[in-house]
Amino acid sequence: MKRTALVTGASRGLGRAIALELGSAGMNVVVNYFDGKNGAEVVCDQIRGLGAQALAVKADVRDSAEIDALVAQAEQAFGGVDVLVVNATGPQPMLSIEEQTWEAYLDQLEFFVKSPLLLVKRVLPRMREKNFGRIIQIGSEVFEQGNPRFANYVAAKGAQLGQTRSWARELAPAGITVNLVAPGWILTERHAGTPQAEIDQYLQTLPAKKMGVAPDVAKAVAFLASDGAGFITGQKISVNGANTLA
Repeated sequence: MKRTALVTGASRGLGRAIALELGSAGMNVVVNYFDGKNGAEVVCDQIRGLGAQALAVKADVRDSAEIDALVAQAEQAFGGVDVLVVNATGPQPMLSIEEQTWEAYLDQLEFFVKSPLLLVKRVLPRMREKNFGRIIQIGSEVFEQGNPRFANYVAAKGAQLGQTRSWARELAPAGITVNLVAPGWILTERHAGTPQAEIDQYLQTLPAKKMGVAPDVAKAVAFLASDGAGFITGQKISVNGANTLA
């Protein structure tokens, strides 16, 4: 039976690349978006061009009612969700300690801890019933790097990694794997207007001496979603040209 993947925040950037890669692997893909309807529809058209089925669904993944509606549409269209890719994110402000507030931390935790919890709770019953599931979180190298002026984001990404590891051990007996892909700095639409000097500074410390691209991340996700990764769980896979080694 053809499997179905739900990718959150898939109208552009890494989410778009992941959705396309899973579509090229023959999966049905539910392309979640928040305010990028046109982009999501374009992604769906591209997936259909690859010979797979796709559905664009708007939902705020921080809201339990909207998640219920999102997954219900996936169930109606394709029977349910076999592969969940937790990718959606929001603004990522860089703030000094003096500028940081608890609300700034909560903003990040909403995307990287609350949203995964709500999504997993909604898709878990069917995964347990089928004794199969793939849950893949999109993390970041920043947790290992401890980027300054970014503690609100770094802390939430650390919590997301801990969440992933705990879920992996809990769900392993049910045939459900839980892993995290941690990209380095991958230039996407989000980074339009970034000064070249800032990119060059990052490259100077990067052992690979080249920037990664969104398909690098997407291919790692597709592997973890595949049957070949069935005995890999609780792991963090860094996609960053050896910028971190953990």
